Amino acid sequence: MTTMSKVTIEEFISSKVLPEYRPIVAAIRELIKEVAPDVREEMRGGTEAYYSVPAYRLNRIIMVISPTKQGITLAFDRGASFEDKYGLLEGAGKRAKNVRMRSMDDFNKEALTYYIKQAVAMDKK
Repeated sequence: MTTMSKVTIEEFISSKVLPEYRPIVAAIRELIKEVAPDVREEMRGGTEAYYSVPAYRLNRIIMVISPTKQGITLAFDRGASFEDKYGLLEGAGKRAKNVRMRSMDDFNKEALTYYIKQAVAMDKK
C-alpha cells in the first residue's frame, strides 16, 4: 500500500463514510491486511456521477468497500461464484455479490475471512 493511496483512502473515509460506520471500514481494512497481505488497496476511479471507492486487487479488482447512509457494503466482484455457507451474500447480479453491515455486530470476522479467501483464490486462477 502506498502512502499516496493511503492518504487518499483516509480522506475518502473522513469525507464519505458516516462517523458511526468508520469502525466497520477500519475492521474490514484490517481484516483484508491480515487475511490477504498481498492484496493491494487503492482508490477505484470515479466519475462526475459516482465518487471513487476503496478497491482491493491482486491481478484485478476483487473487492470494493462502499458506504451508504444505511451502512457499509463489501462487494465481491465474483461473489456469485462463492460457496456461501454463512448466507450473508446479497445482490441480484450474475457476477458480483456483497455483504452489508450496519454496525460492528454485523461484522462477522469468520464469514468475511471465508469470503476474502475465496476472492483471492478465484483471482489467482
